[in-house]
Amino acid sequence: MEITKHFFFNLSLLIVILFLVLVWAEKSSKFRFSKGCSYIWFLFMMWICFQFSYQPDPHYFYDLRIIVIIIGGLYVGIGPLLAVSLIIMRGFYGIEPGFYTNILLYLPLGITLWKLYPWFWRQAARKRIRTAIMLAVVTSVLTVITMEIAIPPQNRFDAWFAYLVIPPLGAGMISYVIEFAKKNLDIRENLVRAEKLEAVEQMGAAISHEIRNPLTAAIGFVQLLQEQKLPPRKRQEYLTIVKSELESAEQVIQNYLTFSKPALDKIEEINVKKELMQVINILKPTANQNSVEINSDFALLGSIEGDRQKFHQCFLNVIKNAIEAMPRGGQLYIETQYSSSHITIEIRDTGVGMTQEQLQRLGEPYYSTKGSKGTGLGMMVVFSIVRAMDGTVKVKSKIDEGTVFTFSFPSYKPDIKKHKA
Repeated sequence: MEITKHFFFNLSLLIVILFLVLVWAEKSSKFRFSKGCSYIWFLFMMWICFQFSYQPDPHYFYDLRIIVIIIGGLYVGIGPLLAVSLIIMRGFYGIEPGFYTNILLYLPLGITLWKLYPWFWRQAARKRIRTAIMLAVVTSVLTVITMEIAIPPQNRFDAWFAYLVIPPLGAGMISYVIEFAKKNLDIRENLVRAEKLEAVEQMGAAISHEIRNPLTAAIGFVQLLQEQKLPPRKRQEYLTIVKSELESAEQVIQNYLTFSKPALDKIEEINVKKELMQVINILKPTANQNSVEINSDFALLGSIEGDRQKFHQCFLNVIKNAIEAMPRGGQLYIETQYSSSHITIEIRDTGVGMTQEQLQRLGEPYYSTKGSKGTGLGMMVVFSIVRAMDGTVKVKSKIDEGTVFTFSFPSYKPDIKKHKA
């Protein structure tokens, strides 16, 4: 069974090469090869077949080049090119009877594969595998007949078994692996496409929901303003409400733009204590309404580099969320720590807290812990601004115990110029 042993060894080499190709394709994200790249790989596999072929006679090479031609012709559509390349490669080993046998066998096969290529890809995966196996069987039978006419082997059983069993088996195995890899790739692409579509749908729903509410209110008050007998005091009150609602709609749009384009508009020195005090003053009425006591402990020193407006926007979102997490009142602690390299800002509340699952999804596009009342835009904006200002954020939380946000930013160094896009 010498021929069979050589064929199995040849097949194992082809499978190893196919595995390496698939691994390389997975790592480089280029599974869909061009025909040129595929041709190089198939040429290498043909060379491997010749190098490890069995030679019972100096004029004949027994190997699995059949598989290379069939798989390359059916799956890539380069049958004629591979056939011509195989004949040229065989010519380097001598212009002998075996060379002419290759011309008679593989040139028609290459043309046949080229004709079958468009039809082949219109079939289902299972039918493609069966087609590869059937072509390998037909080609193997023709090879055995040619071998019997040209130079009958000494051990017919070994030669017939090797050619009639191993090439169809190898073609079936390799085509199955290719179909399996292709199916996985298609599933992954469909999943990515579905996730993108879902993100767009969630974005549209979130933004339309948040914008529709203030616009609906504004339209209602505009209709009231159209009444001619409306008192001036009421008119001024309605105008104030309309302005407030339009500002709310504008804020939603601004949140989205900040997330989609987190680049800082203006780079300047930010005094952390001063800016946080301004944010606290803005949110004090909201804290009083929710019976939340704000406790602050700021380091005397500490400046960072960034966009002052976006810094405000970031901590307005975080502190407002902390206040809303304490509907029955509670304590909110805001502390800063300064070092020569970093400034740490810690915001700790005694609110309802979050589960581990909620923590893991925090900052995820359009995910909100507030249910239908939230859009998920606020925390996305926070994470985007922190990244844009070269900062980091860590969150710890326990149900009914509260949540701790810890921000860290590089300390501002006047002697080092940073340029940001």
